[in-house]
Amino acid sequence: MANPVIAGIKDVGSRVFGGYAELLRIPHTARYAIGAVIACMPFPMVGMTITISVQHYYGNYSLAGALTAVQAISLAIASPMLGKLVDKFGQRQVSIPTICVWMVAAFSLVTAITSHAPEWVLFCIVPFMAAIPPWGAMNRSRWTHLLKGQPEKTNRALSLCGVFDECMWVIGNPLASTLAVISGVLSFTFTGVCVLVGALMFLTELTTEPKSQTQLAREAGMTRAEYRAHVAEQAAALRGKDEDEQKAAKGSIISAGLVAVCVTWFSIGAFQSATSISIIAFATEQNMKQYTGFVFACFSFSSLIGALVYGAKNWRIPLWKRFYFCLAVVNIGIGSFLFAKHLWVIMLIYLLIGVCQAPTWVNGNQLMLHLVPPTRFTEGMAWMGAMNSIGSSAGSAIAGQFIDRFGAHGGFMVVTVLALASLAIAFVGFKQIKESTETPDLTELAA
Repeated sequence: MANPVIAGIKDVGSRVFGGYAELLRIPHTARYAIGAVIACMPFPMVGMTITISVQHYYGNYSLAGALTAVQAISLAIASPMLGKLVDKFGQRQVSIPTICVWMVAAFSLVTAITSHAPEWVLFCIVPFMAAIPPWGAMNRSRWTHLLKGQPEKTNRALSLCGVFDECMWVIGNPLASTLAVISGVLSFTFTGVCVLVGALMFLTELTTEPKSQTQLAREAGMTRAEYRAHVAEQAAALRGKDEDEQKAAKGSIISAGLVAVCVTWFSIGAFQSATSISIIAFATEQNMKQYTGFVFACFSFSSLIGALVYGAKNWRIPLWKRFYFCLAVVNIGIGSFLFAKHLWVIMLIYLLIGVCQAPTWVNGNQLMLHLVPPTRFTEGMAWMGAMNSIGSSAGSAIAGQFIDRFGAHGGFMVVTVLALASLAIAFVGFKQIKESTETPDLTELAA
């Protein structure tokens, strides 16, 4: 009896993990994929470390929310610029000086917080914490370059990126809350080590790095501007645009579909950042602040499972339907936190709805493959991340004000309003998002 059960388990495991194992068996892929995740540790750790450390030393949620908002706005400004520079000049050329700036800023910030420096000093340092190379976008760019012309494998690779990202959040959130409660210095030190180790793994893997626009233009005997215009013409033709639209597309990746996706990602960032700071406040009121990281980790763990299952299947359901279904589950579920009476209830809801979190992001990544040429994919992903960061800054700032005035319940009121507004905003862009999924995948330009 045991043999059929074991055989069934192996069969299920092969179906779920076989495709991922196949991707990681491609030479050099495991190294850069894992390195990118390790280097991304500032994303789950820095915001929570700032929030907990500032609240501990200054006793002010509004200040903590404002600082995380400034960092998010700075990240939103820096990310598209860094993404554009990466596409132009190459991943290593841009990442190395950027990492140096981040390390100096991290050391300065933790010193200022622990020495209880004036608030204006914190606001001067925090913007430089946005000097983070776009690891996620660069990682996905490598996958799409490596798997060009293989859409099913490309989609699975994007899901694998989602799995690794969720692993990062599962580890980073509880670790950040635990280390930050012990010492902000310890938390920032650990994050800095992760950045250095991950960067070494990622940037020293040269064989899979996509060529920059500078290299491609030089090989084609063109200037960068001429090469971008040439690729834009190809992309417009592939979408079926007429000659006037092709001329308008030259030199720009902005389109109605891209705007719709970016605005949706702005609203997602707003309500999810408001959720994070509201949960911290709620846990503090219940004397359970030390468990906040584990609550967030439950969401990330559930999201990880969702990413694993989602990427294992070759979906026949249209991309836009999958996108809206997953988005609705996450938004409505998080909006119900307003009625939660205990931290464990929030954790349970997180576990239930988290399975749709990573698929929502994977769907967004797949939308970008239909919207921007492969030579500007990093820039397109950076714009999406930037809008998410701007939304995060707005959400955390608004929630911080309401928490200081009305407690955690006020924060969850903001969360509910923002979650429903996010869903409404996404449906405003329904036409553009649906139409974008009906156009060819632009990685075909490089096939």
